Amino acid sequence: MLACVALLGSLTACADTDSSAQTRTAPQAAAPDAGLPQLKGKAIVELKTVKGPITVEVDGDNAPITAGNFVDLAKRKFFDNLTFHRVVPGFVIQGGDPLGNGTGGFIDPATRAQRIIPLEIRPTGLDGKPGTILYSRTYSGEGLDSVKQPPVLLHTRGALAMARSQNPNSASSQFYITLANTNQLNGEYAVFGKVIKGMEVVDQIRVGDKLLSATVISQTAPTAPNSTP
Repeated sequence: MLACVALLGSLTACADTDSSAQTRTAPQAAAPDAGLPQLKGKAIVELKTVKGPITVEVDGDNAPITAGNFVDLAKRKFFDNLTFHRVVPGFVIQGGDPLGNGTGGFIDPATRAQRIIPLEIRPTGLDGKPGTILYSRTYSGEGLDSVKQPPVLLHTRGALAMARSQNPNSASSQFYITLANTNQLNGEYAVFGKVIKGMEVVDQIRVGDKLLSATVISQTAPTAPNSTP
């Protein structure tokens, strides 16, 4: 069961069925301080689709690099006219792949290489307060209990998160929105926001539907000190 769940959530390299090969060949993410875009505070992004608009809140307080990457790509108009290439009823819709087959990512024109971001999860401390962000590490790898110390950002219905291969550091541009609570993914994949309007549109998305545009509507100041570790 766990292997099936992991496969469903690991959609950036789904064309390669050899999981060990995925781990060996996946590009490595840059370190958190290596000049990756970061978002401080929150941003509201409108996703215009052929089925209607979806409004998401992107959380830079708890996922500064993952949120910063998404906002940067939206401002670059990278997502415009891409398709939702995978839909799993009762699980997720997924888009953000320029190749449209689950294997593509963002090629940074400055480096001419694919931008890879590290897995980024902020756990709740034993005192119930937000803890230090984990980079490049999963809950299962760290032996953390996602019930006793849940991530601050959970895989509830409407969660916005990054798809990746089995390598924790392999996310680039592909994102997914959950169609239901998917607690089995908590602590394993990076949630960085949520749908705040248009969930009925999310439910209508089908494979091949276009994301016409992604527009940053607003940004707010941080609600806490610098979210970087």
